[in-house]
Amino acid sequence: MTTISQNVSQINQNILEASAFNNFSEKVTLVAVSKGHSFDKIIEAFDAGIINFGENYLQEALNKKLHLENFAIQWHFLGPIQSNKCKLIAENFDWVHSVDRLKVMKLLNDLRPLSATPLNICIQINSSGEDTKSGIAIDDAQSHLIDLISALKELPKLKLRGIMSIPSNTEDRKKVIDEFKSMHVLYAKLKNQIDTVDTLSMGMSNDFKTAIEHGSNLVRIGTAIFGARAIKTQGDDN
Repeated sequence: MTTISQNVSQINQNILEASAFNNFSEKVTLVAVSKGHSFDKIIEAFDAGIINFGENYLQEALNKKLHLENFAIQWHFLGPIQSNKCKLIAENFDWVHSVDRLKVMKLLNDLRPLSATPLNICIQINSSGEDTKSGIAIDDAQSHLIDLISALKELPKLKLRGIMSIPSNTEDRKKVIDEFKSMHVLYAKLKNQIDTVDTLSMGMSNDFKTAIEHGSNLVRIGTAIFGARAIKTQGDDN
């Protein structure tokens, strides 16, 4: 049975190896998906060098944030965003990866405290085309992104950092690679248009090496760091 520290060390080694595979020079950020895991496990991962932690469920995340307020953690919100949750998300997170509509962007901007730095956001793209997944359909992404980017000019408390996706849950590696490639093409176009864009958030425990090999520079890993959760929910992002 490996420790969290050993798991983090192995993942960091895998990230280095995957980064060496491609010609992309961007440093890869590791976000530990800590939903369903205890305070002690988060502290152990923090002590192993991780400062970015991702949560999907708002109340669970707020409880952890309060309990761990003395730790210099960057909190990432990864779950679907309901309008009535925007105030607490805007007040308590450093990053939001799951923005997919203008209404949510406006709410996050308007409810972000004046004293806080701009909220880092990634726009979620549905790269798989699955109805069960949130996000802008990748086939329509170019036109939708233009509208969202235009709106950002009036939303100074938001900082567009990039795009995020969750690939198909399939054993078909070619299909997943094709989705990663499509995301990287979209990311490259966006990066050329917007100075603040520097993040392609894709890759989880079972596919993060492949994601990095095809351009990802932020991976969201839960199970490979913390082990399996006692209860898994449909559509888990790990």
